[in-house]
Amino acid sequence: MSVNNHTFLFSSLDSKQPSTARKVHIRRLYDILQLSIQRHQFQRAKRVWAILVHCKEIDWKRLWNVGLHILSEDTTNEGGGHVAVEYLRSMMLQCPDNRETILKELVFRLLLQGKCRDALDELELYLPSFPYQDNPILHIYAGLSCLYLAQSTSGSSTTFDSILIRDAQAQLEHAKVLDPDNVVAQAFLDKISAIQKGFTDTRDDSDEDAMDLNDHDNQPSKKRVRT
Repeated sequence: MSVNNHTFLFSSLDSKQPSTARKVHIRRLYDILQLSIQRHQFQRAKRVWAILVHCKEIDWKRLWNVGLHILSEDTTNEGGGHVAVEYLRSMMLQCPDNRETILKELVFRLLLQGKCRDALDELELYLPSFPYQDNPILHIYAGLSCLYLAQSTSGSSTTFDSILIRDAQAQLEHAKVLDPDNVVAQAFLDKISAIQKGFTDTRDDSDEDAMDLNDHDNQPSKKRVRT
């Protein structure tokens, strides 16, 4: 059969008909990869992926999200979350053109794992520079990280670090400037306003209590009369 007469299930990256038998085999492997992912057969997908990334015809860096999906969905992979994070950190170095998108995915997965400090460390490294500083999603992630880290639970009460609360507010306000219609940023800004109002009410109550005590202390004491 001529190589030009083959049909394939999925479009290739370049959408060109393969011109050699080797390229036909690679296209078949790509079909198997995509079909395995569709059927949630991630062990098979992982084996096919391992073959494809060693083929010089495949620009695996452009397919970094496919590799991430396979790693994340493979239930037989213990510690899959950690492996996915390390994979993304490696891709940050390997794929500089996609670094902004990869950073969003990396921070998102760190937040899902409850590693807010690690997420904030990653963001603080990149957010001051272009183009990351113009990405509202990254500022929202930074704000949420600060908001989470600001909480401290002792027994049944929760306290907040006022400095981290201000940092969270600044990040979310920056996100609103970049994306005025972002409802997520607005929702958490409203939450922060409620927290700050709690700070003010607590301080006012403390001041009133102190004034009451001072007034009581300043009242002239009545002389006791023996009856």
